[in-house]
Amino acid sequence: MRGKLYLVGTPIGNLSDITLRALETLKTVDIIACEDTRHTLALLNRYEIKKPLVSYYKHKEKEGTEKIVGLLEEGKTVALVTDAGMPCVSDPGAILVKRLYELGYDYTVVPGPSAVVCAAALSGTEKGFTFLGFLPEKKSLRDEAVEKIADLPHTTFIYAAPHDVNETLSYLYEKLGDREICIVKEITKIYESVIKGTLSKTRVENPKGEFVIGIEPKNETKEIPTDEKIIEEIKKEILSGTAKKEAVKIVAEKLKVSKNTVYKLSLDI
Repeated sequence: MRGKLYLVGTPIGNLSDITLRALETLKTVDIIACEDTRHTLALLNRYEIKKPLVSYYKHKEKEGTEKIVGLLEEGKTVALVTDAGMPCVSDPGAILVKRLYELGYDYTVVPGPSAVVCAAALSGTEKGFTFLGFLPEKKSLRDEAVEKIADLPHTTFIYAAPHDVNETLSYLYEKLGDREICIVKEITKIYESVIKGTLSKTRVENPKGEFVIGIEPKNETKEIPTDEKIIEEIKKEILSGTAKKEAVKIVAEKLKVSKNTVYKLSLDI
């Protein structure tokens, strides 16, 4: 008889946030698959759970998937956890789930904390939201992802690491123009904080920990400049002696539109 896989949500900071069902599952499965065994051991030791651990992490997901499939074929029950939050949500697990579905294996989810859901609550968003996870590292893919959210009528949440959170904010300002934002830091931990401001002015001092950035939609109450208006302003800057590249930057800031939009219109001048 084949075994069953449990996708188990674990705390994103405060270890007391684990659910009773998650604890019961971790105590009863045969094996626990995890990103970092040291990290998961801290949780298991807190609740006096002793189980065999196997590694399952992003850069070896395909190999890890086949290993878990083999364990399930042997009749073992397996719990998949990540370092924090829900497997498959900006964390490893999606490849495994697709494989199990294709093969007809039994799997289920044991709900737990998710940073983006907590951030949505802490930011007070009311219109629903889009979640992008971490922005792609490759510039072309990152530009494409951000361009798709430029005109959405609701909040967009992304994850950001401490080493590039301010760089990400500057990048978003360049691509989207000025927007209201909410930065949520270290959710459920001692130094949890919520910072509200704008993309043009808000930066994180001494960034440490993990960040969720909520980007608000365009303020529709403001007049949106037409393409003709933008082109007119670019021409004015160029005729005054400003280089086209600098003119694009100046017009984007002046009209509060994304630099990318101004750049595309400038190509026809």
